[in-house]
Amino acid sequence: MKRSTDRLLALAMLIVGIACFARLYPALVGGPLATARLEVFGVVGALSVLAGLLFLAGLLSAAARHDPTAPVFGRDAEIAPTGHPWPRRVALAVPLLALFAIVVDQVDPWRTQDNEPVKQVATAPVEPKQAPEPKTAPEVSVKPAAPATAQQEAAKPESPVEPAVQSTQPTQPVPPTPTVVAPVEREPVQLALPAQQTALAPVTPPETVAPPPQAPPAQPTAPEGHRDAVVWLAVSADGREIMSASTDRMIKLWDIDGQRLIRDLGEHKDMARVALFMPGGKTALTAGDDGEIVLRQLSDGTVLHVFASGRNGGVRDLAISPDGKLAVSGHDTGSVVVWDLEKGTVLHVLPGHDWSVSSVAVSPDGTRAISGSIDGELKLWDVVAGKQLRSWHGHDRGAYGAVFTADGHHAVTGSGDYTIKLWDLDTFKEVRRFDGHSGTVYALALSADGKRLGSVSLDGTARIWNMDTGAEIAEFDPGTGPIYSVAFAADGTLLTGGIDRTIRDWPAAGGDGKVLFAGAPE
Repeated sequence: MKRSTDRLLALAMLIVGIACFARLYPALVGGPLATARLEVFGVVGALSVLAGLLFLAGLLSAAARHDPTAPVFGRDAEIAPTGHPWPRRVALAVPLLALFAIVVDQVDPWRTQDNEPVKQVATAPVEPKQAPEPKTAPEVSVKPAAPATAQQEAAKPESPVEPAVQSTQPTQPVPPTPTVVAPVEREPVQLALPAQQTALAPVTPPETVAPPPQAPPAQPTAPEGHRDAVVWLAVSADGREIMSASTDRMIKLWDIDGQRLIRDLGEHKDMARVALFMPGGKTALTAGDDGEIVLRQLSDGTVLHVFASGRNGGVRDLAISPDGKLAVSGHDTGSVVVWDLEKGTVLHVLPGHDWSVSSVAVSPDGTRAISGSIDGELKLWDVVAGKQLRSWHGHDRGAYGAVFTADGHHAVTGSGDYTIKLWDLDTFKEVRRFDGHSGTVYALALSADGKRLGSVSLDGTARIWNMDTGAEIAEFDPGTGPIYSVAFAADGTLLTGGIDRTIRDWPAAGGDGKVLFAGAPE
């Protein structure tokens, strides 16, 4: 009986010892050890195995004390000193210590949250750093200053380009980066080095093939010119004067033949958007982001009347009927307002657009108006009755520069989708498309005979089109950035204004233009 009990004790001790060595084994073969005390398992495991072997050999049994009657367990063993010699007591305590160590290891409070020890002996091999990709010089563009992406266009504060709410405009194609010429004695730079590769990146980046970009040519300046972008141009009925509006808030009147500033007509409280000659040639109607439509005396700029849009918000575009009795304004709240200019009152408020109105035009008979918003929606209105006649999605992006043709049955619109479309307002079908611009078409103008269409774009170009065929007649590129305003002069030349603060004159058949009125020095 005593021998059988000793064998069970020996087996238990061996199992405990093997368990200790199992916890110790990962460290012995070089792997990570999930214990807090490496040496504890080594010592306790060795003692457990040794004690088990001694029990199997019978060296620690009660019989080894030459007392075969000495009890091993129970109450009698507690009062029989021959049953517990001190080596046996130590041997019996060893597996208890081992079990305690294993339990503490499993619930170790000093472990990190991911079950790894606080102190880790082995460290992971450090991978070599990837060589930085060499910087390349920007590619020289044939059209510098043309916006490359819609995000770059949106970054300009208070710019008359696409409003901020139109954030889904697709980016223009980014030109490919030039090929990098690596030094002959080095391997080509890789985007990611293999783990065993120890080569370092060159100290200085290699040179590129493309030369540095050329600075834009210096522009003429004049102290009386606009201090910011020219966003509107209008030509008087006799063709002798030009009226301009700018983001500098100023309205200016110019003498075309004398090429001089006649006077500053006035200033809006915010960006000036529109300046129109009234029939009769003695007054002008101007509007801006301050929400005011102002009737001014051309002779001295005296304010005759102010039409306040109130909660309808800033005025984004404005058009007047040919007889000068009505005006239609488009607002950044989406409202279209019809004004009675003779009585100085509001005739209708038409809250039809869900987004900011970006263009309006009045038909030649003064009974209808077309409006476009920055989501590409177009609407046709009966301005006398104050009701909507038709609504359709004409463009994928904002609709700008709407104009009626002389017959009143067609209208032309430009857009942020880079297209210009001619619409049949009886069937509301697209009749013709004018393709060629690579940026938002921001403004349009029809020649006096209605046979040519002028367009300007954020791609930095101005173009003249054949209305009958849709063919491009001429393209003009001053290389100075986005162009925002356009009008035909009395002699058929094309007038443009843009971000460079100048007003330019372009020949009708194409060719080089000239600066008619320079902008103010920066």
